[in-house]
Amino acid sequence: MVEKRYSEACERNKDPILNVLRDVLPEGARVLEVGSGTGQHADYFAHQLDGVEWQPSDRPGRLGSVRARQRDTDVPDLHEPVALDLFDDDWEVDSVDAMVAINVLHIAPWEATERLFAHADALLDEEGVLYVYGPFRYEDRPLEPSNQRFHESLQRRDPEMGLRLVDEVDKLADDHDFALADDRAMPANNRSLVWRRS
Repeated sequence: MVEKRYSEACERNKDPILNVLRDVLPEGARVLEVGSGTGQHADYFAHQLDGVEWQPSDRPGRLGSVRARQRDTDVPDLHEPVALDLFDDDWEVDSVDAMVAINVLHIAPWEATERLFAHADALLDEEGVLYVYGPFRYEDRPLEPSNQRFHESLQRRDPEMGLRLVDEVDKLADDHDFALADDRAMPANNRSLVWRRS
């Protein structure tokens, strides 16, 4: 029996994220979550967002915890997780109304951000929403001390990881015809960024 993994950060940020999702997700949306991790968010949001179909996913070999949570739920709109890797060209996923990536971009190389927008371009229609949560940097403001330390620790671990510049991510979004529609401050110096088709 695979154990359900637990993240204290997921527990802390689930309600602030939920409040944003309620604002930005289309009614009755089919949502693909990229990098579902422990599965806590998928389970919680599927319970809280009536009529929203939640499709969790993660890299091959990392689905155990989210699958265990999905199998124990009584919410029919929480689907069985699927194995998806940002670096694969083809995803066996039908078109969706929204994509959600929580705490993904800073723990992966920049190419993962490029691939996220390429997949969003392929999967989202003209009403599609891409929601990204996590810590970010801005050209015109200093990093908060806690985020500066976090960025430096990630860079020591792997120089390809680290907090992304919002302007650089937004330029990439523009290349795929997405426009930044919302940039919201969140607890613990995180951000909620929402892109829509431009």
